[in-house]
Amino acid sequence: MAVTGFRLVAFSSTANAFFRPNSMIESKGYHHQQQKQLHSSLLGFKTYRRDAALLSFLALMPGLYRPSPATALTIRISGPKEWLKEQKRKASKFLLAPVDASRESLRAAYLLLTASGSNEPNKDLEEVQRLLKSAARDCVPQERNSFVAFQATTGVEVCTFRLVLKNAASLLDNKDTVKLEAEAMLNDLITSFTSLYDVTNEADMESASKRQKVADALMDTISSLKKFEQGIKDCLEV
Repeated sequence: MAVTGFRLVAFSSTANAFFRPNSMIESKGYHHQQQKQLHSSLLGFKTYRRDAALLSFLALMPGLYRPSPATALTIRISGPKEWLKEQKRKASKFLLAPVDASRESLRAAYLLLTASGSNEPNKDLEEVQRLLKSAARDCVPQERNSFVAFQATTGVEVCTFRLVLKNAASLLDNKDTVKLEAEAMLNDLITSFTSLYDVTNEADMESASKRQKVADALMDTISSLKKFEQGIKDCLEV
């Protein structure tokens, strides 16, 4: 019995010796974790105090971090404006498509007038008038059909060239010289188309001199169209 008791005591002592290191490790790990949390809290508190002090200082000194109204306005407006300009430049080909189509119609009319040996002058005249109507893009009031004329009376802009200019110059000031020059070119173009219509309606296609007169007027209109196109490009900066 004495031996057995001794063995029990020995086993108990051995067990305590065996499990003691783990409990000590857990205790040390727990205290280490507590120290880290305390350190983090102190560090966070110091950071908070530093940030709070910085914010208080900035609040007292707004000029050190607040941009001036002019700078803020520039940042807010100039960025999108430049982006819009770039988008317009990229879309310039599509914006100028009506101008290209009108030029092709005028050239076709010129070739028809200058072609020799035509046996149907009346049909030639009808085709020239059709091409001119297409090229003018509803910018000559006298040559608009009833529906387009009605739209114009309601305040709707029906002149395609004027719409093109309005789009191209939308980011320019009203007194901008580039915009004003383009508007002057548009007025010259419309005047040129009006004169061309008058000459064509009075022309006798059987007369070579009359045909040449219309052809000359066509060339003048093509020249005015080219100037207007350049005015649009200047507005787009392309």
